[in-house]
Amino acid sequence: MTPGSASRVAARVAGAVFVLWAVATITFFALRLIPGDPALAVLGGPGSQASPEALEQVRQQYGLDQPLAVQYAAMLGRLLSGDLGQSYALKVPVADLLGAQLPGTVLLALAALAVAWLLALALALVSTGAGRVAASLASSIELTSAALPHFWLATALIALFSTALGWFPPVSTGDLGGLVLPVLTLAVPLAGFLAAVMREGMLDALAQPFALSARARGESAIGVSLRHTIRHAAIPAVALSGWALGTLLSGAVVVETIFARPGLGRTLLQAVTARDVPVVTGVVLVVAVVYVLMTLLSDLVSALVDPRRQAVAA
Repeated sequence: MTPGSASRVAARVAGAVFVLWAVATITFFALRLIPGDPALAVLGGPGSQASPEALEQVRQQYGLDQPLAVQYAAMLGRLLSGDLGQSYALKVPVADLLGAQLPGTVLLALAALAVAWLLALALALVSTGAGRVAASLASSIELTSAALPHFWLATALIALFSTALGWFPPVSTGDLGGLVLPVLTLAVPLAGFLAAVMREGMLDALAQPFALSARARGESAIGVSLRHTIRHAAIPAVALSGWALGTLLSGAVVVETIFARPGLGRTLLQAVTARDVPVVTGVVLVVAVVYVLMTLLSDLVSALVDPRRQAVAA
């Protein structure tokens, strides 16, 4: 490894550590701003009618009677040792809870990312290689889909494909049929954004000499796009895939709630409602770790796809 490569790797690692520290810190202090006593969450919430003695005992047990700085330092110490703590509400280790919920959310996010890529690629090809009317229509679809809120789109998809047509269930059923509507809800807005990025990349590539030469040989615009420009257009979209997956994971909070689908999103919402600080911190950290890892992976894939980046890295 060259000195330049080593310094870039060190910078990446340092940046990842900083992101995780910042996420844990912001989450810790943001939860402390929510009105209410965390000790009540441990004892079952405001309706538990816990006695003052029981509340005081819980505060001592969980260190909630300590100054805020001491609680923060204790939280960082646990995280550094790999201990996410125990759920206040469920009384189970947070790591076990998240381990059970993570696969479903990751499956949802990855499936949505794959569908978004396919839709974006189709829109980009139509908007750059078809006629003027089809290109204008595809561009309008890009802008419209990118602006759709997840909750509105989910409601519309349920009304059309579940209530009116009966093709798919309105809630998650644990099979592929129950995955279709949640995946589309996450994929469609992302596809509009990725399609716009791909379209700009394709238009730029179509103006390059290699594309002009191919057109001069009689190839159609679609043929040139399929054979020559997709690779160039995919580079910025690949670079954004790490960010896109983070967006999908955050959108899973809404989607999993609407479709009653088990996962990190519903777990986070329930934990915030119950002021379950360890669970909230654990979910946010897991999402941050996935985001950091996917960003690094997308950078590596971009370097493989784009020879210019390989030359710079060398």
